[in-house]
Amino acid sequence: MKNTIAERVQDFLKQFPPFDSIKKEELLQISNQIRILYVEKGGYVFQQDEACHEEFYIVREGAIGLYRDADVDEKLIDICDVGDLFGLRIMIIRKNYRMTAKADEESIVYAISAEVFEPFIDENKEVNKFLLGTFAAHARNDYTETAKGQQIDNTISVEAATDLSALRSVSYRKKPVTCVAEKSIRDIAQKMTDKKVNCIVAVNEDKYPVGIITDRDLRAKVITGLFPVTSQVHQIMESPVITYSKKITVAEAQIALIKHDISHLCITKDGTPNSKLIGIVSDHDLLVSLGNNPSVLIKEVKRIKKPQKLRYIRKQVEKLLKSYLEQNIPTIHIVNMISEINDAIVVRVIELSLKQMESPPPVRFCFMVLGSQGRREQLLLTDQDNAIVFEDVEEMEYKEVQDYFLELANYITKGLHTVGFEYCPAEMMASNPRWCLSLSKWELQFKEWMTVPTEEGTLLSSIFFDFQHVYGDITMTDRLSEIVFEGVNKSNRFLELLGVSALKKPSPLGFFKQFLVEQNGEHKDTFDIKTRAMMVLIDAARILTLYHNIKGVNSTLHRYIKLAEIEPQNRKLFESCAKAFRVLIKFRTKQGLLHHDSGRFIQLNTLSKNDKLKLKRCFKPIRDIQEVLRVRFQLKNLM
Repeated sequence: MKNTIAERVQDFLKQFPPFDSIKKEELLQISNQIRILYVEKGGYVFQQDEACHEEFYIVREGAIGLYRDADVDEKLIDICDVGDLFGLRIMIIRKNYRMTAKADEESIVYAISAEVFEPFIDENKEVNKFLLGTFAAHARNDYTETAKGQQIDNTISVEAATDLSALRSVSYRKKPVTCVAEKSIRDIAQKMTDKKVNCIVAVNEDKYPVGIITDRDLRAKVITGLFPVTSQVHQIMESPVITYSKKITVAEAQIALIKHDISHLCITKDGTPNSKLIGIVSDHDLLVSLGNNPSVLIKEVKRIKKPQKLRYIRKQVEKLLKSYLEQNIPTIHIVNMISEINDAIVVRVIELSLKQMESPPPVRFCFMVLGSQGRREQLLLTDQDNAIVFEDVEEMEYKEVQDYFLELANYITKGLHTVGFEYCPAEMMASNPRWCLSLSKWELQFKEWMTVPTEEGTLLSSIFFDFQHVYGDITMTDRLSEIVFEGVNKSNRFLELLGVSALKKPSPLGFFKQFLVEQNGEHKDTFDIKTRAMMVLIDAARILTLYHNIKGVNSTLHRYIKLAEIEPQNRKLFESCAKAFRVLIKFRTKQGLLHHDSGRFIQLNTLSKNDKLKLKRCFKPIRDIQEVLRVRFQLKNLM
């Protein structure tokens, strides 16, 4: 007799990683052993500092919030929507929970036991890779589960998500520093200092590893006074050691370090402790192996001599992007990683373009990117938006100098087009004389937009005020930032006009909560996720950061993080806006990769019910943030 409930669970799980890589019959076996939990709004799945459960969880319906310091100053770290996993990493490393999981609304949660799932970690390479991606990011959100409130580095490995890197053999340090277990701590500490190493392995007469001492052991056990420096190694060493053969992969090493909560693995001849020590792998070695920034592709970008070859790099970035999305790497890390590579590509195109010019630049200049790339949110290849600002010159020299930079801009925009960045249909590019100006003329343009209200001026300022220095003299973009904030400080009128624009954005939903689609034109019957959803969040973040004089923060996500700090009374709303934007940008990117386009216009009939629910959940913060703009800038007569 069929187990209908198990089959329904199976049909749900197979939509999400890592379950989508598990065979049908094996997934049904897992589904048969799942516990189904109903959690009322405000109910807990687990609480901070509670001993970890022998199971992890996936949201079937509803939303589970992850919080820190629930009893003191509750801080929302992330919200798990339909299909999101939580509690997996902590289950594997067997530590107390570092966060509280609480239902933000009525929810159904599937609980999957360690006993059922752990065999797949060892036997299924795709599951292994998924865990590597999760662990490499330390969590599925911006915060580690190992350091309270400490945000992890905003860049993430370019290599970590490639198909081969996770499965290649790890590079280990040969000839590790060793000692005998009867040595004094003073002696081995001196040896570690002399050899400039952070660990030493105790071996027996056969050179088999019997224990290990790290800097952490010395701090925790000796410097604290628990043991005197005259103690012997065997008194403080960690034993037994965790050993592997030299064929261990990067993925296996990463998971082994986390699972055993250690910082070093011993490499022996046959992989067992009863074998000669031949090397050692540390968490630092893995970090170097995986990288902690997009250095691999960026180094390749710097070596390329022709823009055509940069196109290949950008294609590789798309594969990497797809892999990161599949591994559920936090959105903020994805956008930072892609932005770093995009910036490197633009810089290289500029450098190659300068080589094509007959002479060096006549004066200092700055190349800046605008719009989504200026906000460091351009994940897919979309239109170019850029501009050039150059040093002021005498009026009689102006045309000659501008002509030079227009010629340079033509090379640059052509090079970027070769890479895959389309020309801007509205010609908002540095090759347009209107957007290739001296610093003083840019200052006048910015002031005009802010003091002479026009529909075009409001539109252009919403694009140009999200600018980012990429190449050249950064003091010029710094000066333009000053102009913007000086204008805002003199009058709120400009912010009111921007607020009006944000409120006039078309609604995502109709009266009966149905998606509103395009009624005519090339994209008839599609849902415009950019205009109807993302742009309101982008506009509101920009307006409110200008209102608070928050300088140097262009990213929409970082703007909401900063706003949550400044306005604690609206913290939950800003966190919800950030969450909604993360979902929307990831959703658009997935659609773009799937359909090989910008992902902006979505065919609703291709979406699952869960996808539609996820989108609709993002629309409430949009309405709420519009209400904040309406009240704050007294725009009550508008929709």
